[in-house]
Amino acid sequence: LVSESMPVLHDFQANSLGGRETQSLSRYAGRVLLVVNTASQCGFTPQYAGLPALHARFADRGFAVLGFPCNQFGAQEPGDAAAIAAFCERRFAVSFPMFV
Repeated sequence: LVSESMPVLHDFQANSLGGRETQSLSRYAGRVLLVVNTASQCGFTPQYAGLPALHARFADRGFAVLGFPCNQFGAQEPGDAAAIAAFCERRFAVSFPMFV
Protein backbone atom coordinates (compact mmCIF):
# COMPACT_ATOMS: atom_id res chain seq x y z
CA LEU A 1 0.00 0.00 0.00
CA VAL A 2 1.45 3.35 -1.03
CA SER A 3 0.87 6.39 1.16
CA GLU A 4 -0.69 9.35 -0.63
CA SER A 5 2.20 11.54 0.57
CA MET A 6 4.91 9.18 -0.65
CA PRO A 7 6.35 10.29 -4.00
CA VAL A 8 6.40 7.85 -6.88
CA LEU A 9 8.68 7.72 -9.92
CA HIS A 10 6.22 9.75 -11.98
CA ASP A 11 6.58 12.69 -9.55
CA PHE A 12 10.21 13.25 -10.55
CA GLN A 13 12.06 14.89 -13.41
CA ALA A 14 15.34 13.84 -14.95
CA ASN A 15 17.75 15.39 -17.42
CA SER A 16 18.12 13.54 -20.69
CA LEU A 17 21.59 12.11 -21.29
CA GLY A 18 22.03 14.38 -24.27
CA GLY A 19 21.43 17.35 -21.99
CA ARG A 20 18.70 18.57 -24.31
CA GLU A 21 15.99 18.90 -21.72
CA THR A 22 14.64 18.08 -18.33
CA GLN A 23 11.83 15.58 -18.74
CA SER A 24 9.01 14.82 -16.39
CA LEU A 25 8.90 11.11 -15.71
CA SER A 26 5.11 11.47 -15.64
CA ARG A 27 5.32 10.89 -19.39
CA TYR A 28 5.79 7.21 -18.47
CA ALA A 29 2.72 7.02 -16.21
CA GLY A 30 0.70 3.90 -16.85
CA ARG A 31 3.64 2.03 -18.39
CA VAL A 32 5.61 -0.85 -16.97
CA LEU A 33 9.17 0.40 -16.45
CA LEU A 34 12.50 -1.27 -16.01
CA VAL A 35 14.78 1.36 -14.47
CA VAL A 36 18.41 0.31 -14.85
CA ASN A 37 21.52 1.72 -13.24
CA THR A 38 24.32 1.42 -15.78
CA ALA A 39 28.08 1.84 -15.95
CA SER A 40 30.20 1.32 -19.05
CA GLN A 41 33.21 -0.05 -17.16
CA CYS A 42 31.27 -2.40 -14.90
CA GLY A 43 31.54 -6.18 -15.10
CA PHE A 44 27.80 -6.20 -15.85
CA THR A 45 28.15 -3.91 -18.89
CA PRO A 46 27.13 -6.74 -21.25
CA GLN A 47 23.62 -6.27 -19.78
CA TYR A 48 23.28 -3.44 -22.29
CA ALA A 49 23.12 -5.96 -25.14
CA GLY A 50 19.66 -7.27 -24.28
CA LEU A 51 18.07 -4.06 -23.09
CA PRO A 52 17.44 -2.40 -26.50
CA ALA A 53 15.83 -5.60 -27.78
CA LEU A 54 13.70 -5.89 -24.65
CA HIS A 55 12.64 -2.25 -24.95
CA ALA A 56 11.73 -2.62 -28.64
CA ARG A 57 9.97 -5.96 -28.23
CA PHE A 58 7.51 -4.78 -25.59
CA ALA A 59 7.23 -1.02 -26.26
CA ASP A 60 3.91 -1.42 -28.05
CA ARG A 61 2.56 -3.20 -24.96
CA GLY A 62 3.32 -0.31 -22.60
CA PHE A 63 6.83 -1.28 -21.50
CA ALA A 64 9.92 0.93 -21.40
CA VAL A 65 13.51 0.65 -20.24
CA LEU A 66 14.93 3.82 -18.63
CA GLY A 67 18.70 3.99 -18.19
CA PHE A 68 20.48 5.99 -15.51
CA PRO A 69 24.30 5.87 -15.79
CA CYS A 70 26.02 6.17 -12.44
CA ASN A 71 29.62 6.67 -11.32
CA GLN A 72 28.92 6.23 -7.59
CA PHE A 73 29.83 2.55 -7.37
CA GLY A 74 33.54 2.05 -7.83
CA ALA A 75 33.90 4.93 -10.33
CA GLN A 76 32.84 2.61 -13.16
CA GLU A 77 31.20 5.35 -15.25
CA PRO A 78 33.84 8.09 -15.41
CA GLY A 79 32.82 9.63 -18.75
CA ASP A 80 30.72 12.71 -19.29
CA ALA A 81 27.25 12.54 -20.85
CA ALA A 82 28.61 12.75 -24.41
CA ALA A 83 31.09 9.91 -23.83
CA ILE A 84 28.43 7.74 -22.21
CA ALA A 85 25.99 8.36 -25.06
CA ALA A 86 28.64 7.57 -27.68
CA PHE A 87 29.61 4.34 -25.90
CA CYS A 88 26.00 3.19 -25.57
CA GLU A 89 25.21 3.91 -29.20
CA ARG A 90 28.44 2.50 -30.64
CA ARG A 91 28.70 -0.70 -28.59
CA PHE A 92 25.08 -1.60 -27.91
CA ALA A 93 22.81 0.49 -30.20
CA VAL A 94 20.92 1.70 -27.13
CA SER A 95 17.53 3.00 -28.23
CA PHE A 96 15.83 3.41 -24.88
CA PRO A 97 15.81 6.74 -22.98
CA MET A 98 18.93 7.51 -20.97
CA PHE A 99 19.10 10.13 -18.25
CA VAL A 100 21.67 11.79 -16.02
